[in-house]
Amino acid sequence: MILTSVVGMLLAADGWLSLHVLIIGNAGIALVAAGGAAINHLVDSRIDQIMARTRKRPVAEGRISVMQAALFATVLTISGMLLLILFINPLTAWLTFASLIGYAFIYTGFLKRATPQNIVIGGLAGAAPPLLGWTAVTDSVDAFPLVLVLIIFAWTPPHFWALAVHREKEYAKAEIPMLPVTHGGAYTRLHILLYTLILTGVTLLPFATRLTGLVYLAGVVLLNVRFLQWSWWLFRQSRDHAAFKTFKYSITYLMLLFLVLLMDHYLPVML
Repeated sequence: MILTSVVGMLLAADGWLSLHVLIIGNAGIALVAAGGAAINHLVDSRIDQIMARTRKRPVAEGRISVMQAALFATVLTISGMLLLILFINPLTAWLTFASLIGYAFIYTGFLKRATPQNIVIGGLAGAAPPLLGWTAVTDSVDAFPLVLVLIIFAWTPPHFWALAVHREKEYAKAEIPMLPVTHGGAYTRLHILLYTLILTGVTLLPFATRLTGLVYLAGVVLLNVRFLQWSWWLFRQSRDHAAFKTFKYSITYLMLLFLVLLMDHYLPVML
């Protein structure tokens, strides 16, 4: 997600982006995010021991104690906050801290275990990086970064539900109420397709609101066609390992979408 923060900065910059903001801003955001990840390892250690993809994490394996993990998370978070407050701006610092609270405590500590809509509600915290990058440059909240937050927010359900379909048995064993566990695979596959359609509409907003140009439109249409294709194959179960392949494509999709945003931003200037 640091890529989306960097893109947020570059889109916000009027001319060349200051290396000071680029390096220190992203370092601060990354440190706080790492603090949130450490808290996640701490809170989810029991679950991590059950699931194959997480059982090698240091707290789950007992290589790091609970106290050590808590101290590490605290040091990371405080270090990142100090960088942002002292060298960037307080707005970015407190928005970053709010994102940590949303992810590490509201999502990980409560929503993840409480509702199959955990990803939908909790996805807002993970969608913040482009806004954080933008505010690091401008010290203000504007429409463009909020649209980018909305894109990641809409992308999160099909991304994580595809993984949940692939790992359904593990989530069930860990007693995590992911959508495939509570409502079944067919219901989840349908909602992956529906949310991909929603995502397609949301990703057209930057062009529809004249925040981007034709380069972005062409790129995002191609990316969406492929995402819809994978979601359809997953819905119809017409490809082997479709859930995991949809999950992998969703990662590539988001990365390329933000790179297309940069191309759209800089190509007219270069031409």
